Amino acid sequence: MIPASIDDYREMARRRLPHFLFEYIDGGSYAQATLRRNVDDLADIALRQRVLRDVSKIDLSTTLFGAKQALPVILAPIGLGGLTARRGEIQAVKAAHAANVPFCLSTVSVCPIAEVHRGGGVPFWFQLYMIRDRGFMRELLAEAKKVACPVLVFTVDMPQPGQRYRDYRSGLAGAPGMMGKLRRTWQAMKRPDWAWDVGVNGGPHTLGNLAPVLGNKSGIEDFFAWMAANFDPSCTWKDLDWIRETWDGPLILKGILDAEDAEAAAKLGADGIIVSNHGGRQLDGVLSTAQALPPIAAAVGDKLTVLADGGVRSGLDVVRMIAMGAKGVMLGRAWAYAMGARGGAGVSHMLEIIRKEMSIAMTLTGHTHLDEVGASSIQNLSRGLKE
Repeated sequence: MIPASIDDYREMARRRLPHFLFEYIDGGSYAQATLRRNVDDLADIALRQRVLRDVSKIDLSTTLFGAKQALPVILAPIGLGGLTARRGEIQAVKAAHAANVPFCLSTVSVCPIAEVHRGGGVPFWFQLYMIRDRGFMRELLAEAKKVACPVLVFTVDMPQPGQRYRDYRSGLAGAPGMMGKLRRTWQAMKRPDWAWDVGVNGGPHTLGNLAPVLGNKSGIEDFFAWMAANFDPSCTWKDLDWIRETWDGPLILKGILDAEDAEAAAKLGADGIIVSNHGGRQLDGVLSTAQALPPIAAAVGDKLTVLADGGVRSGLDVVRMIAMGAKGVMLGRAWAYAMGARGGAGVSHMLEIIRKEMSIAMTLTGHTHLDEVGASSIQNLSRGLKE
């Protein structure tokens, strides 16, 4: 199969990855209503086509948090992303750097901070959860500072993990012990390319950043148990003060869906927010990002940098997000599919697809620079998003 789109990469990843891993990447929580809304509501937004304008020179570059980048996208943090290909997070940071866009490493990555720094050789953003063990959080922040991570992304929408039925059905969650391990091993054996690349040659298969606290219990079978036991549901806005005081670089809060929460983030002193419902993986039934973004951007867009994620499957979707008020767009499943299908080369190609599709969208909407894209670039927002 020759991939021409992110949907093509999704299908290629489905064929190559073990069932439990593809289901983890692809799935949402409960009935996946929000997961579907993210894609459908965004695709429903009609861009306004304009003609007979000089669009001979298209500039897709932007500046986020003091750094200029070639495209207004960031490779989002993905737990277990390093299992999609051999030491996947290292391949991802290299592909991102080659395309001059940021990569953000997850707390629950396979490759730890130090390994990604050594293997990638370039700066990357770091994502952190609110963990019960504040001492361990300080250690992770110290590690991120040590390798000069320029931006901290703090996830605020996971006081506890969402219920993801597909992970239970696949055997990734709720299947501890030898039987669960045998079930996953059997699924891996049916994907020989992945089994050789990752299963045999891609170890260690652990949650690298968590190894200091989990020791020999830092494998993927401990992933959900650790999250359930260590995420802190008692966290409030006041608990974020020490993070703002400890971290002296740009701080972004990920998981904002309400304008009042966005205002609170601005009051806290956050440098940015990510309008996000965690890719439809937390509370099913909440607003899609396309529904939540416009009022949030209107409320705080002049106070901090608004980023967004959720449902992005093309460069057209990136332009739609920009038109609704985002300054940058996080790509999550898109890079995971591409990595799972073709490794780092797939991620590089996926970013090139995004670039080409954005360029076409800009050309046919009559824009040459991203700062020209706004509400006037939208013909209508259907499904009641905007009249």
